[in-house]
Amino acid sequence: MSDLPDNLKYAKTHEWARVEDDNIVRVGITDFAQEELGDLVYIELPELGRKVTAQEQCAVVESVKTASDLFSPVTGEVVAINDALTDEPEQVNDDAYGTWLFCIKADDLSELDALMDADAYQHMIEQ
Repeated sequence: MSDLPDNLKYAKTHEWARVEDDNIVRVGITDFAQEELGDLVYIELPELGRKVTAQEQCAVVESVKTASDLFSPVTGEVVAINDALTDEPEQVNDDAYGTWLFCIKADDLSELDALMDADAYQHMIEQ
């Protein structure tokens, strides 16, 4: 297990979130999640312009073992998707914290307060 970046927030559903300028929240999946899933073969990303609410299912990752739903960490609008993952979903396996999936322009960044910091997430996955 790699060290968890301290600058991210973590969801119980194994997404990470990083706040950027203009209330943009960049979202990916954790290293723990990609290890559990195994080799990713397909990622279904949300459509640009889609309105999502916090904890709403909005994307899917599929591996050789299983499929897993991904959830939005915040309410807002999808403003970017990582198109490169359509042809190369294995980028997430190679670098889970360096490979983002989609970005949301958050309506309210305080929703991120419901997520865990690195220590709390580490504790959860060790249970």
